[in-house]
Amino acid sequence: MRLRIILLVLGASSLVLVSFLIPLALALRTLPAGRAVNSAIAYAQSHLGVTGSWLLLGGVSLAVLTLSVVIADRLARSLVRPLDGVAQAADRLAAGDLSARAELAGAPEVRRASAGLNRLARRIGELLAYEREMIADVSHRLRTPMTALRIDAESLRDQAERAQVLGDLDTLESTLDEVIRAARRPPRVGLVTCDAVAVVAERTAFWRPLAEDTDRSMTVELADGEVPVRVTSGDLGTCMDILLENVFAHTPDGSALTIRLSPRAAGGAWLVVADNGPGFGNTDPTERGSSTGGSTGLGLDIVRRVAEASGGTLTIGHSPSGGGSVTMGLGAATRPVDRTRSHRRSRRGQPVDSKEPTSYFWLEGE
Repeated sequence: MRLRIILLVLGASSLVLVSFLIPLALALRTLPAGRAVNSAIAYAQSHLGVTGSWLLLGGVSLAVLTLSVVIADRLARSLVRPLDGVAQAADRLAAGDLSARAELAGAPEVRRASAGLNRLARRIGELLAYEREMIADVSHRLRTPMTALRIDAESLRDQAERAQVLGDLDTLESTLDEVIRAARRPPRVGLVTCDAVAVVAERTAFWRPLAEDTDRSMTVELADGEVPVRVTSGDLGTCMDILLENVFAHTPDGSALTIRLSPRAAGGAWLVVADNGPGFGNTDPTERGSSTGGSTGLGLDIVRRVAEASGGTLTIGHSPSGGGSVTMGLGAATRPVDRTRSHRRSRRGQPVDSKEPTSYFWLEGE
């Protein structure tokens, strides 16, 4: 924009000079050498001659054009600098930095745009804070019915059944604690990462016994070495559980499934979960609340949000056998892999200890 303003002023100055010099040149060529248009031209012709007069006019023209460029540059700076500040603030907001504000400077129109952007940033922060408080409040309210369930579970006579139900309640309680902590935690934009290979290997090992019990061939293909992605291990594990649970819930026993994890060329990873089942229907399975299988319809929407928050995508398609296929693109990590693991329950209901039960995807622009 700055270069355009300079060129515009320079072009306007050139047109003014040309409109002045052409009539002057015609006058000098048509009038006798002894006559002049005015006293200044007569003085130049008498002392400098025609060539000297042209050189003098050329020098004056060059000086005027130079002055025009200087003025245009100052004008462009005064207009472009505030706009650059607004653009930088908008980029920071898009990256999740809700503290970004634009400076109120420049022309009145630019100041109004900056003020509007600042109001938008404050409103987004207020809405996200309200959303976090509501999630924490709802999670806290669930503790009362959970307490009642625990009392009922402890009254069960069958020891194995009681242990299983109490283990599930412990997992549910830890999940609620995680939601409350994540809701009250400030956003950590760009600071989340994990090794996708380790998480996918862990979750496929968790679900493999169920695949064996239902006569399903479960093929797992993982990349060699680490594949850092911009997702917490908890969020990626949740996505794996959702995708595999969908396969087990919506395909008949005996349907084979394949899990494939490979690195992306631009960084990050591709995670593909495909099956030999009936495939997806005509409705969009990623649409929130949309389901034809009797479920809530929220699972794939959660997966989509995690993928997009990491800078990736979610694609729904068909496997080579005609079944369903879900391809989850995960963004590249921006820091070394965080080797702390999230809280997970084993197949026997025993919790796995963790120091970071975190989930940040819904805090980053959602």
